Amino acid sequence: MNKTMSTHFTPTRAIALIGMMAAGKSSVGARLAKRLGLTFFDSDAVMEKESGLSIATYFERFGEAKFRTYERETIVKLLDKPPGVLALGGGAFMNVETRTLLKRRAVTIWIRADKDVLLERALRHGGRPLLKDDPEAHMAELLAAREPVYAKADLIVTSDSRPVDMTVDRVLKALESCARAVEAAS
Repeated sequence: MNKTMSTHFTPTRAIALIGMMAAGKSSVGARLAKRLGLTFFDSDAVMEKESGLSIATYFERFGEAKFRTYERETIVKLLDKPPGVLALGGGAFMNVETRTLLKRRAVTIWIRADKDVLLERALRHGGRPLLKDDPEAHMAELLAAREPVYAKADLIVTSDSRPVDMTVDRVLKALESCARAVEAAS
C-alpha cells in the first residue's frame, strides 16, 4: 500500500466516480480528493443533508423518478463548484441527462467490482433500497442493466478486496495515463 504515491495529474474538471452501490466510490473518492488536494463530495450525503431525509426514506417517500431528478439537480450544483472529486449514487449515470452532463463537465471513472464483492459490502452496511428483497437476484439484475452503461465512462478502475489505497493508486495511474494521452494528441 503506497499512501504517498506522488501524482503529476492536475484536474481541470471534476472527477466523477460512478458505479454500483458498495463499489467503494465514497471511500476511494475521499482518499483521492485528499491526495489531489481537492474537495470531496458524496452526492448521496449532500442530498441527505439538504433534504433532512436518508436516501432510503427519500426513495420510499417520493419514488425513484423524483429521486433521480433531485439527484441530477444536486450533481449540477456540485459541478458548478471548482473541480473536486464526486462520488455519485449507483443509478446516477443511468439517467441519460445526468450522464450527458457528466460526460461534458467531468472525467467519469467507473469503479468496477464483481457481484460477490458488491453483495458482501452492501449487505454489511445495509440501508440499500434497491436490495430489500432477494439481494443476490436484484444485484445480478442491476449489474446486467448497468454495466453496459457504466462502460461508457471515460476510465474504468477495478475495486476488489484489497485495501482502498490500492484502488486509489489505480485511479491516479489511470488519470495520469489519460492526461498523457490527451497531451500527446495535442
